[in-house]
Amino acid sequence: MKTTRWKPLSLLLGVALVAIPVPSAGASTADDYYQDAEGKTGQELKTALHGIISSGTTTLDYDQVWDAIKVTDEDPNNPNNVVLLYTGRSQGKDTNGGDADNWNREHVWAKSHGDFGTSPGPGTDVHHLRATDVSVNSERGNKDFDMGGEEVGEAPGNFTDGDSWEPRDEVKGDVARMIFYMSVRYDGGDGFPDLEVNDQVDNGSAPNIGKVSVLKQWNEQDPPDAGEQRRNQVIFDQFQHNRNPFIDHPEWVSEIW
Repeated sequence: MKTTRWKPLSLLLGVALVAIPVPSAGASTADDYYQDAEGKTGQELKTALHGIISSGTTTLDYDQVWDAIKVTDEDPNNPNNVVLLYTGRSQGKDTNGGDADNWNREHVWAKSHGDFGTSPGPGTDVHHLRATDVSVNSERGNKDFDMGGEEVGEAPGNFTDGDSWEPRDEVKGDVARMIFYMSVRYDGGDGFPDLEVNDQVDNGSAPNIGKVSVLKQWNEQDPPDAGEQRRNQVIFDQFQHNRNPFIDHPEWVSEIW
């Protein structure tokens, strides 16, 4: 077992449960976008958010995801590179592919959890598809998320055991909010699986991922930063035209789960 690694307390106080302002970028303001969710809690809030983020969206195919990630995950210090999710490494955009030294498309909600593969919809939703090191992606596989395990040699700060993966501290909240987004976005309608978070690991091919209790902690521990907010805005403006509500309102996680 290893000790829990928490960010400084100053990052938690007065931040984790406060709505983060989002630039409008020529579209609806965040307040207008979430108008139908105002005043709701629990299942009513979840249902309202599903309607909001499912309406008027553009669905990409799996090839289009390559080009989208080159924009959404761009290194702000080097426009020729993307930043890889688990390692934090900046890598050339054109090194995408299956070779071990390249990057590929990581389904943060593992595609086998619901067996949706790479079909348009959950299999191509850029809100949970991230650039990752090929071999690190393979080592994560389809594991659920939890604390514990041995440190990953190729990705220091990440830990894994036989049935779970713990991402580095800098992206713990990012991972949690991607998972919560997927659970709200895909509820069994339109031929998609009903994706639900639960409080266990080793979920296998069931349309579930855990552990919700840990993901809630990560959402509070690692609040949205400027990079995550930028990514949300880029997806809204340029690609899918919907938002991850838990980046704009991380406090809604505890209202639903």
